[in-house]
Amino acid sequence: MKYLIVGIGNIGTEYEETRHNIGFKVLDQLAKENDATFKAEKHGAIAEVKYKGRTLVLLKPSTYVNLSGKAVNYWMQQEKISIENIMIVVDDLALPFGKLRIRAKGSDAGHNGIKDITKVLGRADYPRLRFGIGSEFSKGKQIDYVLGEWSKEEKLDLSIRMDAAIKAIESFTTIGIERTMNFHNTK
Repeated sequence: MKYLIVGIGNIGTEYEETRHNIGFKVLDQLAKENDATFKAEKHGAIAEVKYKGRTLVLLKPSTYVNLSGKAVNYWMQQEKISIENIMIVVDDLALPFGKLRIRAKGSDAGHNGIKDITKVLGRADYPRLRFGIGSEFSKGKQIDYVLGEWSKEEKLDLSIRMDAAIKAIESFTTIGIERTMNFHNTK
């Protein structure tokens, strides 16, 4: 069984530690824990991880957040992975910092990466893991906040919250989206 796990983020060192790049950070940690290395490929960096007999193809698109759909579509086709076996890991302003919300489908909730994936795939019924980044910004400062770096307090808990996200991803690949939502969305 093969899965495509996509971390949404922006390429470049200036974005590495920003809230918008939580998808990249989660995948970096997952790869590191499994001694996997990302390799630059068409439309993104790819790493492969084995977990309980499953193959997880980790993708960090190089198309920037707003054009993530191109990379997702390309790697779904390249790896012959069906839509129910993809999971998009994305930041979410509507959730408190570190809170996870797993969904089997849904709206883009104003996230340009999800909006583009839905447009390119022509459907919104794909699993996603939303990682709460909070909304501690003043009016008109949303972009600065999203593209800003984590606070000192957030950095203290970030690794623990990323571990929870990795457990949710692993759960998705072994027990499916419905049971994963039941288990991880209640915490």
